[in-house]
Amino acid sequence: MEGLWYDADAGPLVRPYAVTGGRTRPGPHGVRLDLIALVVADADGPEPAGASLLGPEHRALLGLCRSETQSLAELAADADLPVGVVRVLLGDLLEAGHVRVSRPVPPAALPDERILREVIEGLRAL
Repeated sequence: MEGLWYDADAGPLVRPYAVTGGRTRPGPHGVRLDLIALVVADADGPEPAGASLLGPEHRALLGLCRSETQSLAELAADADLPVGVVRVLLGDLLEAGHVRVSRPVPPAALPDERILREVIEGLRAL
């Protein structure tokens, strides 16, 4: 076929704005979707029958986070989608109740390293 300007290595031919319906921001759900946000499929959420109405990219993200909690950055890499697109799609899934998003524990809330070392030394002394 003459004039064919792409091949199998070209990747997906659907532009990111088409995947998100032209949206560039997730919906107004109040959760900040940064790169380290942790995403897990909500077992208590709507049944998979509701998931059949989702697009293929939504279903791919659900499949990736169904087995284990993953960060937004990991989901974007595994789904081979731009981070901005994954943010919008996760916003849709969050609003529909298919996923839960949480933030990792901030470093200030973690135990002091000195205390952890003392605990280790105490355990070794036993």
